[in-house]
Amino acid sequence: MRKLTILGATGSIGDSTLKVVAQNKEQFSIVALVAGRNVTKMRQLCETWRPKYAVMATADAAKELKNQCQELKLNVEVLYGEEAMCQVAALDEVDTVMAAIVGAAGLLPTMAAVKAGKRILLANKEALVMSGQLFIDAVEKYGAELLPVDSEHNAIFQCLPADIQTKMGRCDLSGAGVSHILLTGSGGPFRYSDVSTLSSVTPEQAIAHPNWSMGPKISVDSATMMNKGLEYIEARWLFNASKEQLKVLIHPQSVIHSMVQYKDGSVIAQMGEPDMATPISVTMNYPQRIDAGVAPLDFTQLGELTFLDVDFARYPCLKLAIDACYEGQHATTSLNAANEVAVDAFLKGQIRFTDIAVVNEKVLSNVCAANSSLHSYDLETLLELDTIARKQAQQVLKEH
Repeated sequence: MRKLTILGATGSIGDSTLKVVAQNKEQFSIVALVAGRNVTKMRQLCETWRPKYAVMATADAAKELKNQCQELKLNVEVLYGEEAMCQVAALDEVDTVMAAIVGAAGLLPTMAAVKAGKRILLANKEALVMSGQLFIDAVEKYGAELLPVDSEHNAIFQCLPADIQTKMGRCDLSGAGVSHILLTGSGGPFRYSDVSTLSSVTPEQAIAHPNWSMGPKISVDSATMMNKGLEYIEARWLFNASKEQLKVLIHPQSVIHSMVQYKDGSVIAQMGEPDMATPISVTMNYPQRIDAGVAPLDFTQLGELTFLDVDFARYPCLKLAIDACYEGQHATTSLNAANEVAVDAFLKGQIRFTDIAVVNEKVLSNVCAANSSLHSYDLETLLELDTIARKQAQQVLKEH
């Protein structure tokens, strides 16, 4: 039986992970659940799953949860803060950690799980966007097992030869006969909108993703295609891919989740319903497959599958991310930080949809000018860069 800590238990990935556990209760048990400030949902999860530990982001949220658990006579130890998150990610009794805390906040708990040599189910793309080579080196150093959860990276993973699947971060794609990784994206809700109308997009419109059910931040990132940019950076590190080996393709139906093109002309695609329970189940019980509670595709009902080239005028955030990927670690760390601030400002109605790219570009330009000679990174330096980029983004917002 695999014993799990779920980082980001109250989010959409947490929901899907617990859906898979519910389908396979004899194979998994929940040791620890980690969340932000959603006390009501965490209390419900504690009632259902009876974890040993429940960790909240703040002392106030933890106090409220503790009171509710005591009233229900639930035997759960309630903790709070980053240190506690790291602690439950590294518990001796845990062998598998779902890393699904959105944004930079997930980096340190995920790294704690890596250093404890766990099986890491990586749904937090920021861990690789922010720390890249450092993260991959730590996986190898501490004997952790890295398995990608993002639907696109999981699809690529499934389309690769078995011997490469066990070498995440150290793949030899060319040696395995791979010519290209084709990273597909839906293009979000505005893929057919006139570019001139995008400045008037509302947060409600941006959150309404046509295919996937996701949180507000990731939904906005999908609309700008920054999400695909972050996935591009993540794919570079996960699959040790060169610029020539990575391509992005718009696929509006989200039926093909990504593809791998081989030197002999073959293309292997992974297909399925747009339900995160499928890629999660692949990683949770790898290499055996289990029931994910997801219906198979009905090919008679699919209709047409279409593919489009990326229009960078429509998706400037994607272009920024691809460029940052080859600028250096300081660039991707800073871009991720700036984007979190910009998206938050957009969701609060402080800036226009098209201003997200403007804020990101200004911060990226400033940070790259100041750090272009920096080639060696440790976690402390990267977290400091993250802080600097956030402050610069706030300054850009003030001046906007």
